[in-house]
Amino acid sequence: MDELLGKQVPHSAAAEQAVIGSMLIDAGCIPDVIEKVRADEFYIRQNRDIFETVYAMFSYGQTIDPITILDQMKVRGVYKDGSDAYIAELMNVTPTAANVLEYAAIVKDRALLRNLAQTADEINKLVYEGTGEAESMLEAAERKIYALRQDRTVGGLVPVSAVVQSVYESLSAAATSGAKIPGLSTGLPDIDRSILGLNKGELILVAARPGMGKTSIAMNIALHVAKTSGKTVAVFSLEMSREQLVSRLLAGEGLIPSQNLLTGQLSPDEWKRVGTAAQSLYATDMRIDDNPTLTVADMSAQCRRLSNLGLVVIDYLQLMQSSGGNKNYSNENRQQVVSDMSRMLKIMAKELNIPVICLSQLSRNCETRPNKRPVLSDLRESGAIEQDADVVIALYRDGYYNREAENPNLAEAIVLKNRKGQTGTVNLTWLPEYTTFASCDNFHNEDDY
Repeated sequence: MDELLGKQVPHSAAAEQAVIGSMLIDAGCIPDVIEKVRADEFYIRQNRDIFETVYAMFSYGQTIDPITILDQMKVRGVYKDGSDAYIAELMNVTPTAANVLEYAAIVKDRALLRNLAQTADEINKLVYEGTGEAESMLEAAERKIYALRQDRTVGGLVPVSAVVQSVYESLSAAATSGAKIPGLSTGLPDIDRSILGLNKGELILVAARPGMGKTSIAMNIALHVAKTSGKTVAVFSLEMSREQLVSRLLAGEGLIPSQNLLTGQLSPDEWKRVGTAAQSLYATDMRIDDNPTLTVADMSAQCRRLSNLGLVVIDYLQLMQSSGGNKNYSNENRQQVVSDMSRMLKIMAKELNIPVICLSQLSRNCETRPNKRPVLSDLRESGAIEQDADVVIALYRDGYYNREAENPNLAEAIVLKNRKGQTGTVNLTWLPEYTTFASCDNFHNEDDY
């Protein structure tokens, strides 16, 4: 359409040909090229078909030369009468593969310009159609620009062949990494084994009655991810202040009784441990926002500006405001608002391609039953929450209800929903003086020493 209107669509035929030609005359440069540029970044269809063929052959370890490429093009249905002559021409016009990465950078730059122009047109159309509030249009525009920054597009039909290739690459990466779980570790091995870690694009819901320890376990996980992954961890606290959260982190990290930390009555050894714990926190990239009026859109906007984001933690769902910030709603409307927010959180996890942990209150229903262990229907204002979440973990401590419990510090992390595997119960140890959780096995082993 742009060409019909006299506009020149950004592309460089010479650079595209030089990239393909370099791959043909020197197969050794192929690994570097496929890390730099994607097939859909080639504007000329013939070049894209050849690149996709080479890419697939390389991924499956096949021999790559002009003859085998032409044969595979026939298999893939992209061979044309002039393909032989075109490949010969590409090899002739490319004297050396030494500058292939510079050619690839030009191809990538032109593709970004094309995508930027298309996104600008989409935003322009959105504004002039006027089908929505300015705030929602701004959110949609930010989402589209963020997708460009992340080198991907929003929506659109993708060929299954491209998805198969992506899955194959993920499998290869997982096989070579040697990691026992595909996602980020929570720091609690039994939970990791149950839910296979915290995976990209997942919404993980941690639900409990007040005082059961849901903030504590979330901060345990957040700190462990920040310490072990090298990623940025964003924490949005709608209930507790930054200072309260950091005090909890220091107590858990330094194994210092929270009471002592709050009153300042610390022994010389505890002061030393505070210093060590503080150094450990300094070395991480954890960021905390304790604004109690945040919406999902506000959180998404902040997260898009973080270049190395690995995990988002939100404490907690029922305290969040809708986009309009309106608190004058009936119970029925409130359920719809919470359901909408949970849906937006799932969209945020997919858009940012990171795990999002959201805490949630349980209703009082569980406390009216003889067996007070939570079930999915106990999610407060549940609506669509249990549908949107990939994993739902409910916390339960018998000692919370029964002071004469045999083991008051035994905690249960009940996996009520798990899209990747089975549900079940994981036993943890609750350490109330440090407001933290530990794996039962690890805790006993530490005692043995």
